[in-house]
Amino acid sequence: MRIIFNSIIITIVITALNGCFFSAQDSQRWTIEPKGTTSFALSRDARFALLYSKEHQLVLWDLDEGQELASLGAQDPQASTVSRIRISDNGRFAVTATQINFAVWDLAWTQAEGLWSISDGLIRDVDIASNGDQVLLGLSNGKAIYVNLVTGRRLEFLAHNEKVNSVALSPNGRFALSGGNDYKAHLWDTRTGQILKTFEHEQRINRVALQRDGKFAFTSDGGNQAIVWDLTTGKELSKLRSFSRQLIFSTARFSDDGNYLVTGTPSSRIMIWDTHTGKRVDGFEAEPLKDTRPPRAVVYDAAFDSQNRVISGTSAGIAQAWDVDY
Repeated sequence: MRIIFNSIIITIVITALNGCFFSAQDSQRWTIEPKGTTSFALSRDARFALLYSKEHQLVLWDLDEGQELASLGAQDPQASTVSRIRISDNGRFAVTATQINFAVWDLAWTQAEGLWSISDGLIRDVDIASNGDQVLLGLSNGKAIYVNLVTGRRLEFLAHNEKVNSVALSPNGRFALSGGNDYKAHLWDTRTGQILKTFEHEQRINRVALQRDGKFAFTSDGGNQAIVWDLTTGKELSKLRSFSRQLIFSTARFSDDGNYLVTGTPSSRIMIWDTHTGKRVDGFEAEPLKDTRPPRAVVYDAAFDSQNRVISGTSAGIAQAWDVDY
């Protein structure tokens, strides 16, 4: 009986551990910057990649064609390090940011639309609307700032009383989601600054995301509380289910239909989740930068492509395609 019992326990443990394994087997990869990057963004359809490295500055790639499209150069005259990049929902525009300034780029023409400076705080996160005219910033001084670059209108959202770590802007620029060290995430109207919904956590919020049609929002903190919210009801739809003590995400993005969420971590991991159940569907481990110790890569961005794959972009300067077992 003891042998049978031990065998059952071993089987259960192996089964549980198998659920925790992350595959390192990709289906395709693009080594774009072998010396690594400080920021890396993908278009929503995962076709284009925009990344920054000290050696080559800002570079735009077409992953479908497997080739560089353009070298955009430095963001500012000082060639400051770019720490944040976001590509608009329609793939036409991008915003890049250092700690003190940001630039908007027209990717179709591969040229800058302008450079703007921030004087009252350090930029911690950015996002951009599909028209390329509206930008959202999260700052170290607790402000979230919405700017219409055409009209010059600037709205300072002051509901946070500590650092704003993560922001998301709806494709039409109408709604903003911001989360910070005050344990709160706010969904608000960029026309009025009015708070529409508030989501509270037990620890500092470090990642937020909006589904492109406004159906869902995602918020996660520095512990293991990661929640998908139904924006129609304002109620929790699901919690991401994990045995990890911490679920710290460096990126998060919904699939177009909102049924899945892909997340990336500062420690190489890419995970796909069912948004309705919170169950992890699949998981992968990105290639680290060569000869780094510990062998890890920050997953800066991840997106779903047209072949039902997930594409990741990391600090190793590598994009990888993963076949997902839905």
